[in-house]
Amino acid sequence: MENKTKFELESRRFVLGGAVVALVLIFILRLFFLQVVENDYKAWADSNAFLKKTLYPSRGMMYDRTGRLLVYNQPAYDVMLVMREIQPFDTLDFCQILGITKEQFVKRIADIKNRRLNPGYSSYVPQLFMNQLSAQEYGVLQEKLYKFPGFYIQNRTIRQYEYPNAALVLGNIGEVNRKDIENDPYYTQGDYSGRTGIEQSYETYLRGVKGVEILLRDAHGRIKGRYEEGKHDVPPESGKNLKLSIDMELQAYGEKLMKNKLGGIVMIEPETGEILCMVSSPTYDPSILIGRQRGKNYAVLQKDPLKPLFNRPLMAQYPPGSTFKPTQGLIFLQEGVITPETTYTCAHGYTYRGGKPACHGHPSPLPLVGALATSCNSFFPWGLHDMIDSRKRYPTVQEAFDVWKDHLVSMGYGYKLGVDLPGEKRGFVPNSKFYDKYYRGRWNSSTVISIAIGQGEILATPLQICNLAATIANRGYFITPHVVKEIQDTPLDTLYTQRRYPTIQSQYYNYVAEGMRGAVEGTAWGATCRGAALPDIEVCGKTGTAENPHGKDHSIFMGFAPYHNAKVAISVFVENAGFGATYAVPIGKLMLEKYLKGEISEADQALEEAIANTVILPNNAL
Repeated sequence: MENKTKFELESRRFVLGGAVVALVLIFILRLFFLQVVENDYKAWADSNAFLKKTLYPSRGMMYDRTGRLLVYNQPAYDVMLVMREIQPFDTLDFCQILGITKEQFVKRIADIKNRRLNPGYSSYVPQLFMNQLSAQEYGVLQEKLYKFPGFYIQNRTIRQYEYPNAALVLGNIGEVNRKDIENDPYYTQGDYSGRTGIEQSYETYLRGVKGVEILLRDAHGRIKGRYEEGKHDVPPESGKNLKLSIDMELQAYGEKLMKNKLGGIVMIEPETGEILCMVSSPTYDPSILIGRQRGKNYAVLQKDPLKPLFNRPLMAQYPPGSTFKPTQGLIFLQEGVITPETTYTCAHGYTYRGGKPACHGHPSPLPLVGALATSCNSFFPWGLHDMIDSRKRYPTVQEAFDVWKDHLVSMGYGYKLGVDLPGEKRGFVPNSKFYDKYYRGRWNSSTVISIAIGQGEILATPLQICNLAATIANRGYFITPHVVKEIQDTPLDTLYTQRRYPTIQSQYYNYVAEGMRGAVEGTAWGATCRGAALPDIEVCGKTGTAENPHGKDHSIFMGFAPYHNAKVAISVFVENAGFGATYAVPIGKLMLEKYLKGEISEADQALEEAIANTVILPNNAL
């Protein structure tokens, strides 16, 4: 009996001991949950004693290549609130100051509390109520802010633009979304980031580093000053300034010439790959996408049928037309299909089973230099025929064709070049598998002959066409095109400083450059680009007329100048404008003259006025 009693006492002691241990563990786990896991508890504890105020850095500024200030910052003011600190106040008076209705006020409060719309919401930490107050609105609210407990003003900055140009290059900033916040811990609800253009691609350089100011509260929640005299404050670090390769005066001139037209202009400094201008038409004034009207104005731009938000030099994929012919000459020389002396006959076009690409009249036969100068539509189809149909070089059509395609890829076609702007498209160059699938393995040069003159399935962006001109100007290399010339205290990515060499030997570029010079200067065989000629400057050019199944053909020009030691390469693309010589060539001439001479001669001022006042738009846009 005594042993039984002793056993029961021992058992009770273990039970009680276990209960005590379990209780202690529960307290420890709860304490851990409250202090480490549960954010609201920590936020409540901190908010009772402190107000941590974010200090936003000044966003980096942008300058053009000549040092002109393009993009800078102006003060702006956000209305913030701490939900737990709100006390009854005159809602109508508050709404009247901010110019909103009571219904809008209620909706904003509801959206702030909605954790789906506002991830990480806590009633103890500051939340954005309204952004980008004007100076006048800020002044009125500041005077009455004591009436609205829980609300305070957060100083911010907004972008300002010195010029109404280059909107798609510079880009714009907008409020971050839920995905941005989830992907980058830097951002919180109400922050801004670059959404397009340079603002987006150089966001991590431009945004800087946030700081924090810790303010001390009393027992009633009133701000008593900086905690320990600011000892724990962290100052913000301003974003890095950028010097662009863009010449804003040249950019503005290009936009003037392209007004009321669809298309684009790209100019590159061949030696460096720096983009001197990138004109997309139509365009818009970048200043309309700042402030509280940003959303409304952006919606208007989105609905515009002419697509002013579409960056044509990067995103539009056109048939390159005859500007593609230099690539064919280079490939045929490299593969030994032709020599510089090889001639082909042109009886007003290349005749093949199923069709005949027409060609204007010129002497026949003619060699490569003459074929480029006259833009012969027979020479290059014959070259493609001899390359992929002859079994002397490659055992199959497929193998020969893929060699052809690989050369094009090395020259910057068919894939993205890697420009430092978002949204670049790759164009299209088919491979043998593409045609095998479409023609079930039974095809040859005649089946795909139109690609030899930049038609058919071939697609390229104006940037790619300009890059080809820069490669020819350099006689066999290019540097990846880019719009940022310098980053404050930071070297450029090596992608934008190192030379890229296509698979074509450099000596062959001399013949192509000679042909393009002949197209402007004139040769014994003729010329198609005389309209690009400039006194005292050896301009080299190539016209293009791209077939358009939806309307009038597109007008294209590609060129560089001077002939030796080129300073600039250019491509011009005007949609629905007909022959290349009609509009693209004179636009190219004026742009080259503006850049190389600094002004338009008196002799060309009438041409300038005529081009600037010409309207070439779809009928439904007039």
